[in-house]
Amino acid sequence: MAWLGALLLAAALGALLSFALLAAAVASDYWYVLEVADAGNSTGRAARLSSHSGLWRVCEGQNSCIPLIDPFTSGNLDVPTSVQHLISLHRAVMVTLPLSLVLIVCGWICGLLGSLTRSVVLLFFTGCYLLLGGALTLVGVSVYISYSHLAFAETARQYGPRHMQDIRISFGWSLALAWGSCASEALSGFLLLAAARALSLSRQPGDPHSVVI
Repeated sequence: MAWLGALLLAAALGALLSFALLAAAVASDYWYVLEVADAGNSTGRAARLSSHSGLWRVCEGQNSCIPLIDPFTSGNLDVPTSVQHLISLHRAVMVTLPLSLVLIVCGWICGLLGSLTRSVVLLFFTGCYLLLGGALTLVGVSVYISYSHLAFAETARQYGPRHMQDIRISFGWSLALAWGSCASEALSGFLLLAAARALSLSRQPGDPHSVVI
């Protein structure tokens, strides 16, 4: 059953790729890019005002990166309700995405055990587990996008739209890596479910280890 081994190998490689992409995304600082449009000959000034940020810090122009406000210690600050909501969203992102990394590792281990033992139940469980893990990563990325839009809207409200008209915002390659991780993890889950189904159908009805799913 070489095709079954190919399915299991592809699922394992997909989970490893998912972990690598998400780890690189979480550690990098190009989730959110803010660029100030050039005005006349002020290219140097625009470059200094432009910035890019990640989950943990923000890098402004050519200056060194500085840490973002810790959402776990700033929740009790005397700030407006809108800012408290932003802090809650940031806290959710910083919990969800690192947790997704841990879940991918656990899923990979379970998938490896299921592949070695040819356990239909374990392969089926791991496939569902990875699909749920991919959904968790998707939730984390979606919350980050919502958080970024609300943070920009709050900044525009505080400083006025006139000060924001020359600013262009976009999402960087870090977010693209997170999307890739989500897709790769979900694909690994589907491959394991397909492997579990194929292994179940290939066994004889009289096999005491046979489980039909």
